[in-house]
Amino acid sequence: MKLLSRKATCNSHGQDSSYFLGWQEYEKNPYDEVTNPTGIIQMGLAENQLSFDLLESWLANNPDAASFKRDGESIFRELALFQDYHGLSAFKNALVEFMAEIRGNKVSFDPKKLVLTAGATSANETLMFCLAEPGEAFLLPTPYYPGFDRDLKWRTGVEIVPIQCTSSNDFQITESALEEAYQQAQKLNLKVKGVLVTNPSNPLGTTMSRHELNLLVNFITVKGIHLISDEIYSGTVFNSPGFVSIMEVLMDRNSKNTEVWNRIHIVYSLSKDLGLPGFRVGAIYSNDDTVVAAATKMSSFGLVSSQTQYLLSAMLSDKKFTKNYISENQKRLEQRHEMLIKGLKNAGIGCLMSNAGLFCWVDMRHLLSSNTFEAEMELWKKIVYNVGLNISPGSSCHCTEPGWFRVCFANMSEDTLNLAMQRIKSFVNSMNNNNNDQSNDKSNKNSRRGLLTKWVFQLSFDGREADER
Repeated sequence: MKLLSRKATCNSHGQDSSYFLGWQEYEKNPYDEVTNPTGIIQMGLAENQLSFDLLESWLANNPDAASFKRDGESIFRELALFQDYHGLSAFKNALVEFMAEIRGNKVSFDPKKLVLTAGATSANETLMFCLAEPGEAFLLPTPYYPGFDRDLKWRTGVEIVPIQCTSSNDFQITESALEEAYQQAQKLNLKVKGVLVTNPSNPLGTTMSRHELNLLVNFITVKGIHLISDEIYSGTVFNSPGFVSIMEVLMDRNSKNTEVWNRIHIVYSLSKDLGLPGFRVGAIYSNDDTVVAAATKMSSFGLVSSQTQYLLSAMLSDKKFTKNYISENQKRLEQRHEMLIKGLKNAGIGCLMSNAGLFCWVDMRHLLSSNTFEAEMELWKKIVYNVGLNISPGSSCHCTEPGWFRVCFANMSEDTLNLAMQRIKSFVNSMNNNNNDQSNDKSNKNSRRGLLTKWVFQLSFDGREADER
């Protein structure tokens, strides 16, 4: 008799992906400047640690919020007691205003259409439960965030069908790629319920163009399916072209109150823009009242604490702070991005041109021993174990081309990033030297073989070479 469920014993979580395995290796041997200077540097974690000082300064200047007081009086007991899972109205109001501010106030959001969740992971899974049955499918453009294999599929039973994007057009979505993915799903007898995209993209670090966004709206309109726009990196855009939210595209198309209006849903989080993944603050925004109602009920399984909501409602309501934070954080991201690009360039490594996010999509195809995913894994293992850098191989992101890697840059100090670049440069130089040595060895062997052949040839004729001319 089986005592455990199939869910408990199945291996579909995705934990054995190289994306997660790299984390495990880092945790066994984490770099520390003082206690473990030869350890593995974590470059596989998309955390934003560049603006903690701004957050800490605000907390120091607003002690009431940090100590759960209102007008100098403690509200600890009020916050400690049970709260409605609809969320605190003050926080929802502050959050939608912050979302609008990030988008240049070109669009606005209704707090009644917002559902709070314990991070974007919970938000995406909740939408899967709301929009699809087990065995139905969502289309995702490649490369995509490795965690989606867990977040979207593991508990819901929903399938992922990749929209194959390539480096030939910088991995942009095309009409033909969308249609091919849809047809592939039909061949697999999978009913397609929607498309999910990350904008800005994780792992590409690029914003989607209006052309791509309009393609997506046209596609889901024709197919009668949903679109989820995961916009958790919307506040990390540090260079042109700027960020365009799917909501802005809908407004430009005068889609309000049309059928497609209710089939587009946004996921947001404060994990990346504010660098608060530990606070577990995510959100679903949908124009479909039924989705909002169902997702709100489901949110009771992953609530945001009242204390967190109270603290952040005060912080996000401080417009002077949010304006300065968004601007300064973007400047710091741009500077750190340039540091990584420059360091990789000095090592002879290029990147996809990017303008957002906490990472770069790095091209190491020239370092592969062959154009295969086996060679990519061989290179990845060398970088993790020999170089001491945990980066994410493109295969873990379902990239169709071997040799691409996601490298994060915002979760460490400048000194640590410089050390990482020194390590990768030394590694590439050693690879080049080995290749040159092998080439020289081959050349020397050929030269020695040639001299030996000539000597044997001369010996065999015993000085009669001239007679044979």
